[in-house]
Formats: sequence, structure tokens, C-alpha cells
Amino acid sequence: MSGPPRFPPLPPQDWPAALDDLRDGFAGRLDVYRTMAHHPDLLRAWAPLREHVVARPSLGPERSEVVILRTGRNLGSAYEWGHHVSRARALGMDDARIAAMRGPLSGMCPEDATLCRAVDELFADKRLSEDTQAALLALVGPPGLFDVIATVGFYSVLGYMVNSFDTPLDAAVASELEAAPLDPPD
Repeated sequence: MSGPPRFPPLPPQDWPAALDDLRDGFAGRLDVYRTMAHHPDLLRAWAPLREHVVARPSLGPERSEVVILRTGRNLGSAYEWGHHVSRARALGMDDARIAAMRGPLSGMCPEDATLCRAVDELFADKRLSEDTQAALLALVGPPGLFDVIATVGFYSVLGYMVNSFDTPLDAAVASELEAAPLDPPD
């Protein structure tokens, strides 16, 4: 972290009344959303997209984590990387597979390499090549193709916020990574 957060995560008891109904749900559980609580209208608008991208993606949980981890790596976001190392472990992904998300595509299984190539192309080229679109269609179908793009966009916005505001890693995730480190991407 380069300094104290400009918009530190708001404890739920300090949230504006307009967010009362979100306080005990997803938004009150993580520092990224407690940071977003500084802009109640944005947090409220964010909730339906979050429900799809995070809770009900057509990609399934492991493929989503692969996309999110590679997105966190491309953003250089220790927050997103740390949280999704924790989530990937909870899904049963081993540390070698998770760590591979930081490296070259050649070090990954073919499915993970296809998903990560898509993430890399979106960051580098701002679009998916025809070859990558074809590979994704074969792997995850049309809804999955759209969900890869939406997931990269969704987590890029979150990554820009946590990187800009130096949002701290949530205590439980920080403790887990202290006990079983898996270094963030450069």
C-alpha cells in the first residue's frame, strides 16, 4: 500500500440510511463494498450485476475464479488476487494451479490457458480475437463468452477502486494468506 486509503472502508454502522437493506448482505462483508459505500447510488446499482457475475455466472465457480485471478494479475491488484486465492482454495483449487494464473499460458492446463488468453487479450487489445472467441464458444458457449467479458469488466472496475484507494485486504483473507502465503502478482 502506498498510503492510507483516501476512502477507507466504511463500517456498516456508518453507512447512509439509503443502504440499510444492503448492510447485512454481500455489501457489508467485504472492504471493497464498504469502500464503495461512499457512493450509495453506485453500490445499489452494482448489486444486480454482482449477483450475476459473482453468484450465478454461466462459467461455473472454478472457471470464474480462473478469469478473476488472471484479471487481478493483469491489474496488479493485491486485493483482488488475495481474495480470489482464498476463494479458489475454498473451491478446492490447489496452490500450483492458482499460482499458474500469474505466469505464462504454457504453464497452464489447456482450459485455463484459453480463459487466461481471453483475459490477456481484453487487457492488451481491448477485444477478443476470432480464434479466442471460437475457443471460448467451444469451451463455455455463447453465455460463457459474454460472461468472460463481463467478469473481466466487473473485476477491473473493482480493481481500479481498490488500487486507487489502497483498500486494505480484509482481515480474514490477510490472516489466511499470512498462514499460507501465495504472493500477489507483480
